[in-house]
Amino acid sequence: MRLVLKLIARAIFYLGYFLFRSPFARRSKAVHNFTMKVFRVAADNGSTRALSLYGHLLFYKGDGQQNRIQGGIYLERAATAGDSKAQYQMGRVYESGFENYFMPSPTKALAFYRLAAEQGHGLAISRLAAIYQHGELSQPVDTAQYLYWQGQKA
Repeated sequence: MRLVLKLIARAIFYLGYFLFRSPFARRSKAVHNFTMKVFRVAADNGSTRALSLYGHLLFYKGDGQQNRIQGGIYLERAATAGDSKAQYQMGRVYESGFENYFMPSPTKALAFYRLAAEQGHGLAISRLAAIYQHGELSQPVDTAQYLYWQGQKA
């Protein structure tokens, strides 16, 4: 059963995403709860997009500290799997920290921003340009890096 779920995790995610974007989910708490369960199943079985979306929803919209921490864990898994949106979000999380679970880390924040920017994530590119322009996240002001990242903006 576990192998079958891993094989169809992407399809499960797209089913949940269809429900999530449909007008039914906005009106019905039951449909919303079902959709969140579908996202969790897909995320727990290897869908990177589900990890990213479910993590984002839990971290930014979840009720209570435990849900938000769990959302951060899902986001970090998605970022490690190569999702640029999750990489940018983890850069933000590590830049400011969250509770006692995600301690502020300029090194991790910069690494996640760079990973996302290298994949063309616009907000990550802008953030890296600002970091090097103003000397943030323990980085010195670096005009060459600032100009490089400014040039990467599309």
